[in-house]
Amino acid sequence: MTLQKKATIVSSSVAAFLTLIKLAIGIMSGSVAVLASAIDSILDMFVSLFNYFAISNSEKPADKYFNYGRGKIEALASVIEGVIITLSGLFLLYTAINKYFSNQVSTYLDISLIVMVISLFITIGLVAYLNAVAKKTNNMVIKADALHYKTDVWVNGAVLFSLVIVYFTKYEIVDIIIGTGISIFIIYSAYELIEDGILVLLDRALPEKTALSIEKIFSQDENVNDYHDLKTRNVGEHNYVDVHLVFDCIMTLMSAHKISDKIEDKIRELDKSKNWIINIHMDPYDDSEINNQENSIIKPK
Repeated sequence: MTLQKKATIVSSSVAAFLTLIKLAIGIMSGSVAVLASAIDSILDMFVSLFNYFAISNSEKPADKYFNYGRGKIEALASVIEGVIITLSGLFLLYTAINKYFSNQVSTYLDISLIVMVISLFITIGLVAYLNAVAKKTNNMVIKADALHYKTDVWVNGAVLFSLVIVYFTKYEIVDIIIGTGISIFIIYSAYELIEDGILVLLDRALPEKTALSIEKIFSQDENVNDYHDLKTRNVGEHNYVDVHLVFDCIMTLMSAHKISDKIEDKIRELDKSKNWIINIHMDPYDDSEINNQENSIIKPK
């Protein structure tokens, strides 16, 4: 079992445990903040289970149906996770507003405080673990999961603060304000997940710094007369590079191929944590204008 899969199993198990204790106390106490945290943990559990499915499928090799593999399912999982987080934030906002107008009172504050302290420390430990896995694997799904649980640390801290204030002052408005703030924070935190996932699905180019480094490799090779049609993108652990390199027309195919192999090795050195898939088209002359004209032609239906 890969490290990524183990991470999703750990996060799912932790979320399931936190869900049980928070949900029980949230219903008993009537605290919007605790209930909000409980519902967030329920979503955490389902999202982590979905992430396990996403990683399992993304790791499958390319086949005749998916010639480029299933790496983009990680980006799709990130978008779905972001949408789920947004919906949970909206529901919690509704819960806080409803408590304000119904004048509900929180109870069982002693045990609620204990539960939230336990939840806070468990979540901090989980975030540290997921961050370590994300750094080692550079997996988009694990990064999203780590970010998700990082927001939970702030959520649990805010809930704990709310319970302490309500416990000593009996001001229920504090619970409502904190619950509202948590819901807004959850919605805001989901934006980055959705944005990153969509950009990967749309084949966003590699960072400009990386693209410039690749171009520098082409420019510094004395055997390359020119280059054009450079295209890059990233899907999970894979970086894709497509380019046309112009060689001397009298150069043998064998020589051009060996030079291209050396160039590919230099590109891979830019980031050894990535799996580089490089496609170099070797041209005996600059055909960029011809290619541009062909691409601009609108073929009749």
